Amino acid sequence: MDNLKVTVYQGYLFWENIDKNLQNISLRLSNIRERTNLIILPEMFNTGFTMNAEALGENMGGKTMKWMHDTAIKYDCVVTGSIIIKEDGKFYNRLIWMRTDGTYEHYDKRHLFALGKEHNTYTAGTKKLIVEINGWKICPVICYDLRFPVWLRNVDEDYDVLMIVANWPERRALHWRTLIPARAVENQSYVIAVNRVGHDGNEVYHSGDSTCISPNGDVVYYKRDEEDVYTFSIIYDEVKKIRRALPFLKDADAFSLEG
Repeated sequence: MDNLKVTVYQGYLFWENIDKNLQNISLRLSNIRERTNLIILPEMFNTGFTMNAEALGENMGGKTMKWMHDTAIKYDCVVTGSIIIKEDGKFYNRLIWMRTDGTYEHYDKRHLFALGKEHNTYTAGTKKLIVEINGWKICPVICYDLRFPVWLRNVDEDYDVLMIVANWPERRALHWRTLIPARAVENQSYVIAVNRVGHDGNEVYHSGDSTCISPNGDVVYYKRDEEDVYTFSIIYDEVKKIRRALPFLKDADAFSLEG
């Protein structure tokens, strides 16, 4: 299987300003100088992590999804990140996996951040998503999901990459930097985690700490405190090698997840 080229955008997000964020991200992505297969944007990349869903929520196929499709076409790759979606009278923190042909998959954040009262505004998702790109199986999740290893467990080698998009605050950055390598090692997968930087509208600071960790726990990419658009390769042989050398996934306890 071919290596996968991944571009991450660790960016400053303009508070509740969809047009300005889309403009700025377009400008930042114009620095991409090599072929990429996947562009990953942070959680709520067009608004910042806000509870102002009534004013900022979009319908499926709205302005931001159209922008994602245009961007996918421009760079001939998949574009992904989460946005606020209004559907059937409910609001979702929804990750969109947008392909060049306009088809897409979506994942609704399973674990809503009660400390930030996210559960009072948004509806939790119930379904895990596994998507494929160039033969790679990817499990995308959102921010707070990182804390819940049962939900993220790599059952029967379901995925090769765990992908996390986030607005994770700097005051809990130690947890972020600890949990990401743990998830990589316990699931024998790459973990790619993309966070924002800067203060949000509530004056909460985000240090980024976006990273890619290999299935063996090695650091492939890491950036803190500044905007960054960076492209790197992940290597499928690394996944096969660690699973062959330490085949412990097959010894995992059987379980079923209810609810």
